Amino acid sequence: MDNPLLSVSLLLLLGALGLRGQSPGPGGPSEEPWKEEVPEEDGILVLSSHTLGLALRDHPALLVEFYAPWCAYCKALAPEYIKAAALLAAESATARLAKVDGPSEPELTEEFAVTEYPTLKFFRDGNRTHPEEYTGTGDLQDVDVATFLALAQDALDMTFGLTDRPQLFQKFGLTKDTVVLFKKFDEGRADFPVDKELGLDQDDLSRFLLMHSMHLVTEYNSQTSPKIFAARILNHLLLFINQTLAPHQELLAGFREAAPSFRGQVLFVVVDVGADNSHVLRYFGLRAEEAPALRFINMETTKKYMPADRGQVTAASVAAFCHSVLGGKVKPYLLSQEVPPDWDQRPVKTLVGKNFEQVAFDETKNVFIKFYAPWCTHCKEMAPTWEALAEKYRDHEDIIIAKLDATANELEAFPVHGFPTLKYFPAGQGQKVIDYRGARDLETLSKFLDNGGKLPEEEPTEEPLAPFLETVANSTVEPKEEL
Repeated sequence: MDNPLLSVSLLLLLGALGLRGQSPGPGGPSEEPWKEEVPEEDGILVLSSHTLGLALRDHPALLVEFYAPWCAYCKALAPEYIKAAALLAAESATARLAKVDGPSEPELTEEFAVTEYPTLKFFRDGNRTHPEEYTGTGDLQDVDVATFLALAQDALDMTFGLTDRPQLFQKFGLTKDTVVLFKKFDEGRADFPVDKELGLDQDDLSRFLLMHSMHLVTEYNSQTSPKIFAARILNHLLLFINQTLAPHQELLAGFREAAPSFRGQVLFVVVDVGADNSHVLRYFGLRAEEAPALRFINMETTKKYMPADRGQVTAASVAAFCHSVLGGKVKPYLLSQEVPPDWDQRPVKTLVGKNFEQVAFDETKNVFIKFYAPWCTHCKEMAPTWEALAEKYRDHEDIIIAKLDATANELEAFPVHGFPTLKYFPAGQGQKVIDYRGARDLETLSKFLDNGGKLPEEEPTEEPLAPFLETVANSTVEPKEEL
């Protein structure tokens, strides 16, 4: 061989094969109370014709170096091989490194057609008959190895590899170390040059891979939604269309045309209103018949934006809308249901976003509001008590008992993160708000109201919220955090 193999090659190969952090397969460790151990040296398995079978049985990913004690290249490789083994151990990888003294094990060198040293063979899932031969070399630093390896562990749907062949650098027009992502869509490939001084930054490379492994325009469905939310791009632009209508499909061209300028800053998503995406429509306060429609959301603040007018969706209009939102020129909108005609005809008054402030901050009324979610089990269990409370105080002109569906009505000043949430708005000036944290039985709630918005001192003022609050994150029906 012309050059010694370095640790980066070995580690990147193992990372590329996606065998880190996986549990052993059928060929993994047996459950026998005692078994023969394969000897180790510096964290590397030392194999012979007798112990190779044991190692293949116990380790689903095994890279074996065939070496000769007198080989200069083998001696140069040895310290790097030890480093590679240590890095794999530090990463809790199931892949292991091993070595065979070739001249001392002629049966193995003949079996695996070893004609030069060092030779490396990769054995997967205990397959002894078809090992993969590795002949690559590399000169990246150990820190870059660890970075690349860590990403290879997480990228289960991506194949990682390494090469230093000049003909490949020439073929792909490369003059420096570069991570190249090859894909079968959009522009076909994306390059991430390695900074010669700083090396690979894991966060930057991870963001690059997440960003460029997705289509410029992604259609929202159950398969793509995990990637959409994991993309770490906080701004999402959604185009709601009916894919069965030709005029709607024609809008996709302009939408796609605008996307490249915002790659990494805004994620472009298409939502088919004709598919099973009703929860997405509800989250944005849309009806299917309102499509085509554009909506913009910041996933960190959950603030939503809509264009000022419902003009034609073109590349120019899409780009202008994005620039306006990113530049702070568009105000977010808040969801609100329409005010029911009979909102105040029952003991429990029904509030929505549009009449909330008018009722809650009425200076002549003490208003007790339950913020709920229709799917919340605890909210349903509490409903009879809330109705009984409203019935008890229905003749008190200065007390209003109300409820508000917080999944369909958004209040900028009162973000609600758990259900049910109870808030008391006392009469008078100043728009005061008191969070109720007491027990949720009729007697305690009544004492709270009778005492002007606080519990008598002899009564406990707080109870653990965990049994009562049902957070959005625990919802299995309609999670509020989804699009």
